[in-house]
Amino acid sequence: MSEEQPSTEVQPPKIEFPCPDYPIKVVGKNADDFQSFVVDVMRVHVPDLDESRITIQDSKKGTFRSIRMFITATGEEQLKNLHEELIASDRVHIVI
Repeated sequence: MSEEQPSTEVQPPKIEFPCPDYPIKVVGKNADDFQSFVVDVMRVHVPDLDESRITIQDSKKGTFRSIRMFITATGEEQLKNLHEELIASDRVHIVI
């Protein structure tokens, strides 16, 4: 008889909320109003968004723009709703 081995599957660490300095990166098509679009969506879910901590980087050819920011994540539902609203836009390609 063989012994059953315990599962070796690694579980991702659980986030403890509130989670200050939670990083979010949004990548989409580069346009003049892309940053304001992202910030407007973020403000719905993160009213205290610190815009001074936002960094922007354009792709080498300038086709895409990434916007990085840090938020205080208040819960899984907030992060899920934020991700869903951003990704629902045809302007956003990736939310990390």
